[in-house]
Amino acid sequence: MGRDVTGAGGFRRSAVIDLGSNSVRLVVFDGISRNPAPIFNEKVVLRLGRGLNATGRLNEEAVPLAMEVMARFNAIARGMEASPFEVLATAAVRDATNGPEFVAGLKSRLPGVPIRILSGEEEADYSATGVLCGIPDANGLVADIGGGSLELIRIENGRKCDACTLPLGVIRLDDRSDGDLARARTLVDEDLARVDWLEAVRGQDLYLVGGAFRALARMQIARTAYPLNIVHLYQLAPDTAREMTDWILSANKRSIERLPNVPRKRLDDAPFAATVLRRLMRHAQPNGLVFCVDGLREGWYMRNVAASVADNDPQQAVAREMCSMLGRSMQLPERLTDWTAPLFPDDDPVAARLRTVACWLSDVGAHDHPEYRAEQTYLRILRLQGVGFTHQARAFLSLTLAVRYGADLSVAYLQPSRQLLDPAQFARAVVLGQALRLAYTVSGGTEALLDGTRLEMAGGTLSLHFAPGRDVVQGESVRRRLERLGSAMDMSVRIRDH
Repeated sequence: MGRDVTGAGGFRRSAVIDLGSNSVRLVVFDGISRNPAPIFNEKVVLRLGRGLNATGRLNEEAVPLAMEVMARFNAIARGMEASPFEVLATAAVRDATNGPEFVAGLKSRLPGVPIRILSGEEEADYSATGVLCGIPDANGLVADIGGGSLELIRIENGRKCDACTLPLGVIRLDDRSDGDLARARTLVDEDLARVDWLEAVRGQDLYLVGGAFRALARMQIARTAYPLNIVHLYQLAPDTAREMTDWILSANKRSIERLPNVPRKRLDDAPFAATVLRRLMRHAQPNGLVFCVDGLREGWYMRNVAASVADNDPQQAVAREMCSMLGRSMQLPERLTDWTAPLFPDDDPVAARLRTVACWLSDVGAHDHPEYRAEQTYLRILRLQGVGFTHQARAFLSLTLAVRYGADLSVAYLQPSRQLLDPAQFARAVVLGQALRLAYTVSGGTEALLDGTRLEMAGGTLSLHFAPGRDVVQGESVRRRLERLGSAMDMSVRIRDH
């Protein structure tokens, strides 16, 4: 599915303001797409929920700033002609005694803009939908941490099964414990013990959503010199995650501040987020941890804007969109999928899908400068924003396409793929990239010339077959690239005419 950008003025944009206990954020989305495409994303830390546990009221010092920020966000969303446009208020506004008064003030500054105070269940619903936006086959526990609350959601086979809201947001936990981490640990254990369905998710994945959890991931990425500075679908094994929380709880704040790209405004919250995560792991005993950027805002988008495309596969959707914008043919990728299939007879469904995605992306560098085409395509795919590709999938696809455009495997920019892929995955990407390079040499990027040719493996030999009349496209470049494919597969090669 391509992105639908039709609407008033020739485009369609939608916007949501997420008004939380810690911060307020405006996101403006472009068009209708299976993968939300934010074109404006701005956050301001307000800490509206600071002191709420003691006073029962929103932070009086933050309220005037909130009104100012919300008026600015309203002007931006209106100026960008966003529709629908809504404000979603969460735990702090929901729980504060002066919440209704605050909302009344907002309505006077944002006339005509719906302001919804989400219940804990609604907040959990949006968060679960956001996670499933990028990971439609997710199974396990979603934990969405904010400043005021922690939403826990059990998801199974693409649907929400159980959910609850706990007063374990980082600001509220800090207030409830008077800043004492030992007391905070006890409070977390007491609250989690009341969630009687946590045993049902033991041994499954834990999906971490929310700014405080994302901050932990950024600290770990910086600390370990991880090769990809992308939080979305960053994964950790439980033992590594436990070691990470130990480090955050014991490290000197100044030593963390010296790390590159660390969110310094989150450093005071980090010990409380680490405490929640550590105790949550103890209760849920996850198989692995997955950090997810998609949450409440993306869940709102999928339900209110992009419901018509929600059932599409997110990986194939983005590949088709990129092919339609940057490639030369919308017919060739399907032929390439069939043409490369004989090289991978043992593909499981996940590997087969990734190969199909690679075929759809195989011409996205068509309009780049030839001297930089391989590198540009590699970086474009490796650093794609907000799609449902694991980091290993990004590394595989980007390597495949760099090889498709003739990259030398010794170049430095391929280092992320060397680190993220095991030897078998790396070799498979090289084979697929060489196969695609051969296919484009044979066909010139046209499905008509690819028709009547096929690959076959038998007896340790890789054969390129030409039907009668198709041998006109043979040449030295075809033979050379067939030999490189054979070398990557450790097979002899031959060309056969019929």
